[in-house]
Amino acid sequence: MGLVEHFEKFLGQIEVGWSVDADGRRMPFQIVRFPQGSGPGTISFATLGLGRYPLTSPNSDIEIRHELLMLAPESLGDGVLPSLIQQVGEETIHSQRPLLRGDVIGPRGPLIPGSQMEALYVTLPVYFPDEFATCEEEDHTIVIAWLVPISASEAHYIVHHGWADFEDRLVEQDPDLTDLGRQPMLLQPETEHESTSRRREGRGDRQPGALQ
Repeated sequence: MGLVEHFEKFLGQIEVGWSVDADGRRMPFQIVRFPQGSGPGTISFATLGLGRYPLTSPNSDIEIRHELLMLAPESLGDGVLPSLIQQVGEETIHSQRPLLRGDVIGPRGPLIPGSQMEALYVTLPVYFPDEFATCEEEDHTIVIAWLVPISASEAHYIVHHGWADFEDRLVEQDPDLTDLGRQPMLLQPETEHESTSRRREGRGDRQPGALQ
């Protein structure tokens, strides 16, 4: 199954795509919009062709090819999201470094006017079945990296307490990660006792999976 078929299996048929930016410059990959997201009233945007660029993980020296995914409310329309994904994708090409699980991009100011979401968090597309996370194409694997809008305070929390702790907080509070208008989570770091207990339970050493 090719990449387009892989996306359309989960997100519906491509509705529209962009291959040039606002200045008429041809982009190194496409941005496409799908009619379905993670649930009712949501849509998806993704890169198409970013995976042609092999990028080397600084953590493991593994070559990673990935496409980027964003989910948003249908009411938001196209807005700035295509250009936002374009910017992030081109930054990975220029840096020759892939986005890894737990990476934070920003804060760089509100993602859309009036939003308290000012950064992007990179993780696995957990709102979908496990098989959506990777696509086998020709002689390589494409990883789907989900860009999650987060607030400045959430970005600060990740930097100081780590992505594993942050994802535990996501599980506990279960915010709607497709809603760019949501309120930031109320975050309190776990105590040393809780952290030690979590490690003893085997949850403190979670690996980043394919985005490592």
